[in-house]
Amino acid sequence: MSSNRENRFGTIIQIGDILVSEEVVTEYFACDYPVCKGCCCIIGDSGAPLEEAEVDELEKHYPEFSSLMRQQGKDQVDKDGFFIIDRDGDIVTPVVDGTGECAYTTFDGEGNCFCSIEKCFFAGTCSFRKPRSCWLYPIRVTRLRNGGQALNLHRWHLCKDAYEKGKREGIHVYEFLRDPLTTLYGKDFYDALCAAAEHIPG
Repeated sequence: MSSNRENRFGTIIQIGDILVSEEVVTEYFACDYPVCKGCCCIIGDSGAPLEEAEVDELEKHYPEFSSLMRQQGKDQVDKDGFFIIDRDGDIVTPVVDGTGECAYTTFDGEGNCFCSIEKCFFAGTCSFRKPRSCWLYPIRVTRLRNGGQALNLHRWHLCKDAYEKGKREGIHVYEFLRDPLTTLYGKDFYDALCAAAEHIPG
């Protein structure tokens, strides 16, 4: 592990072949769902980024979680398939025409937005939790040409309250994302990230 690589973007933490921006350990973040009501799933100019393997997971588990989806979402999947290619050439979840709403969302009777895939996961009826990009947010992952990965902080005005709540409660980004970081990259990776965080000012 190395955490002393300096450039104009700040300190880069290197753990194996994974590069982590210092903002992941210095910035504060904690979702404030009662305030945002899941608006990140329904506002935007593109769907959630997907990995190629996740497309197969979506298709495989669609019969399990589609019953929770809104009809608009089902119609969009019927039209576009389980993914689309956005204007940047990235694989993303389909978005309901004329809106920023991910096709895989669901709502309760009070207008709160949820991921239909994750609801089925917690109900024990689906083994796929949700796209990695959603679970790791506000971290965005970039695949590097050498086969490694870069983990950077993504800033979105919709999550202003989450940054404020994190700072108020003293929860850093990497602490808020302990579960997905540990699950996706392993306990050793997370322990190394915690150790690096102790040596980075801020």
